[in-house]
Amino acid sequence: MILDAEIKQQLAGYLELMENDVLIKVSAADDSVSRDMEALIGELASMSSKIKVEKASLSRTPSFSINRPDEDTGIVFAGIPLGHEFSSLVLALLQVSGRAPKVDPGVIERIKRLNGDYRFETYISLSCNNCPEVVQALNLMSILNKKISHTMIDGAVYKDEVESKDIMAVPSVYLNGEFFAGGRMDVEEILNKLGEASDIAEFIARESFDILVIGGGPAGAAAAIYAARKGVRTGIVAERMGGQVQDTLGIENMVSIPYIEGPALASSLEEHIRRYDVDIMKSQRVKRIDKKDLIELELENGAVLKSRTVIIATGARWRNVGVPGEAEFRNKGVAYCPHCDGPLYKGKDVAVIGGGNSGIEAAIDLAGIARQVTVLEFMPELKADAVLQKRLYSLPNVTVLKNVRTKEITGKDKVDGITYINRESGEEAHISLQGVFVQIGLVPNTDWLGDFVEKNRFGEILVDNHNATSVAGVFAAGDCTNSPYKQIIISMGSGANAALSAFDYLMRN
Repeated sequence: MILDAEIKQQLAGYLELMENDVLIKVSAADDSVSRDMEALIGELASMSSKIKVEKASLSRTPSFSINRPDEDTGIVFAGIPLGHEFSSLVLALLQVSGRAPKVDPGVIERIKRLNGDYRFETYISLSCNNCPEVVQALNLMSILNKKISHTMIDGAVYKDEVESKDIMAVPSVYLNGEFFAGGRMDVEEILNKLGEASDIAEFIARESFDILVIGGGPAGAAAAIYAARKGVRTGIVAERMGGQVQDTLGIENMVSIPYIEGPALASSLEEHIRRYDVDIMKSQRVKRIDKKDLIELELENGAVLKSRTVIIATGARWRNVGVPGEAEFRNKGVAYCPHCDGPLYKGKDVAVIGGGNSGIEAAIDLAGIARQVTVLEFMPELKADAVLQKRLYSLPNVTVLKNVRTKEITGKDKVDGITYINRESGEEAHISLQGVFVQIGLVPNTDWLGDFVEKNRFGEILVDNHNATSVAGVFAAGDCTNSPYKQIIISMGSGANAALSAFDYLMRN
């Protein structure tokens, strides 16, 4: 039995939502992965009379495709989509059966407009929490456009392909045999990369807002919800909904929610926003802000949005080390997500730069996968919580180097080592390894603001206890501000505070 009783009970409810028959074509051999894959498909078929199964010969074995009885959809799973990808499998079954996707009609039309042959392949790991969004987006595109096909490929099953392509980060998406993109992407970002961008006229036609939120993370979502509940015209423009939460695996300190994974929380944030009359503009980046009679935001597509007040909630991003080799070998041995990319370094030697909680958690996770883990910390002592340090020092394959400065990440086509300097003695040393995971904190996403609002030396927006900035009518919330603690629940509170303050400003002006 592949699925446990609890999962099968939950799955049964979803399979009841299937609207029409689905045909699964199975390409299997006499190996353990094939046997487990056939067992999974057998369990699925036993749970719904709408699921039919037949043997087939596909381009990869083991693999299976999900089709309509009279039409191939182009959706293939090469491997066993369990772990984080189980949701991708369930969603594919529902959507192929005819269940309508929860996607804006405008996005569906953009998918259908694509002309040409698009053969997508996505290499994933089952522990990657960034991969399902990409897999589900490309599966949806395959269902809606007959000229698009998509294959999910488990890198742990097809190791030779991963090695031959030098794939060292997931998700890695290939289009017609050539590398297309890496990292988390939603369907709108994929369409933008394909040149099927949203029409600028859609933005030009928009009326001015009362409160316009920039950013779709916890702070932005809370701001949009609180603003909309006041009955004012509210909009939210975001590069991606959920923000950095999308890259977070497990969250255990959300009050009243003992555990939730980042993508699930991000999805809940967007779903909550959609309960209100909020104009959501996704996959859009603001490049300029100015204050005239109204506050004006210029998007990268050239459109200009206007609002009486604005709440900046653009969050933060991973801080770079800023040494030679980091940019050159990004996704070629330099990584920032141990949960996503860790499985690709099984049996290899890796380094973690950073001795805070994130760095030590990464080192602990990687120690169960890699042959050897070396932690490099700039300060004389680690900054992580004592409980994490105790766990770290108990691991036999972890070495901790303190009071060292990373000088260079070396390599030719991919990472082959790291050079560091002992800050006390000045001695230089080199370690041969295959991967470097950077975990040295965050930098606020405020570069685009220039000098429009006052910031501190770290680039954080200075706000008062009303979340007001130095510019009247402009507020800021979350990790992009000088809030001393960068926590999801604190960001949500500051977003709500900013929205209430913006509403108060509107009432007084």
